[in-house]
Amino acid sequence: MDVTNDRACFVCGPENSTGLRAVFFSDPERLESSCSIAIPQRFQGWTEIVHGGIIASLLDEACIYAGRSLAAALVTAELAVRYKRPLKTGQEALIQGVVVEKKRKLLKVRATLKVEGEVYAEADAKVFLLDSHAG
Repeated sequence: MDVTNDRACFVCGPENSTGLRAVFFSDPERLESSCSIAIPQRFQGWTEIVHGGIIASLLDEACIYAGRSLAAALVTAELAVRYKRPLKTGQEALIQGVVVEKKRKLLKVRATLKVEGEVYAEADAKVFLLDSHAG
């Protein structure tokens, strides 16, 4: 599969004026990612509550960024999300991802969304490396 980064990703694309524009940081040595963000009201589901699909998208992105040092292009094969508490719009959240296992071109990744250290949502993902360039 060929993929192209046109910087318009709904979650992290700086060229997507209607997206989240989340800024993720990757730690290539620890195979981790992180992002701090407050979700605007326009991404609500119920009144003042962030839509669950937005939370899933952020957790998915954290999983992808955690594996960025292993491949330039990755895609999610599977994502299982568990919601613990509702996240209010405008509330500052920390999203983190970490690679927990690597088998050939498949990664198992865990992501969490926390507010002040408390887990609000978490996910386990299988991520496929399209063009492995590291161990």
